[in-house]
Parts: sequence; C-alpha cells; structure tokens
Amino acid sequence: MAESWASSPEARARMQSNKSRDTKPELALRSAVHARGLRYRVSAKPLAGVRRTADLVFTRAQVAVFLDGCFWHGCPEHHTVAAANATFWAEKVENNRARDRNTDERLAAAGWVSIRIWEHEDPQEAAARVEEVVRARTVTNR
Repeated sequence: MAESWASSPEARARMQSNKSRDTKPELALRSAVHARGLRYRVSAKPLAGVRRTADLVFTRAQVAVFLDGCFWHGCPEHHTVAAANATFWAEKVENNRARDRNTDERLAAAGWVSIRIWEHEDPQEAAARVEEVVRARTVTNR
C-alpha cells in the first residue's frame, strides 16, 4: 500500500471527514439564492465530458457558481500554511488554484460564466452577485 499523504492517522481521518457538498457556507448560499427566486442544479457538471463540478449551475443562463474553501483554494485573506506536510499542502493548494483557472477558461470558451465565491463571504452579498449575473444572462440567452 502506498504511503499516506497525511501526517498522522488522526489527520487523515479529519481530512477524510470533510464534506465535499452541503457544507454550512454552501447551504447558506443556496438558501440566499433560492430566496431571490432563482432555481439551480446542485453539485452538477456544467460541461459534458469535463470532470468539473460546480456548486450551483444555472443551465439556461450558462452560469456556474463555485464556493471555494479558504484553505483548499488559497484565499488571499484567510489561507493558512499547514504545520505538518507543508510542502504537500502548498503543492495541493497550488494545483487546486491552477485547476480553478483551467475550469474558468474552459467554461468561458464554451460560453459560460464562472462565479467564484469564498466560503467567508456574506451569503446575502454573494447571492446578490449571483442574481445579477444570472438575470442578465437569462435575458441575453433567450
């Protein structure tokens, strides 16, 4: 068996217990967006054949919303450097950021708009941004 990426069995268990969807920030954003009358697909792939999943997808408007975690995506305000396995985690975060850029580029090339929201952002303010883009694109994509 290959050596674990985790610095300890406890760290591995803690990281494996992190949810990939339905987190508190995601539920708060979905609730705020839904309250504005917008309907969306949850945890969906906007582009067929591309292994990228958006947290909210507005198919008709061609808008994909990604709620990025501060640690996992290297938030300029809140990202902390890992104490254990620092090199591994620095590379992991940089790879995540590169994949995020690639995802945004692929979506743009296909006519989609990506909206990136940090987990620490106010859900109401983020929902207002999402609503503005979705409503503008729904009108133009008809």
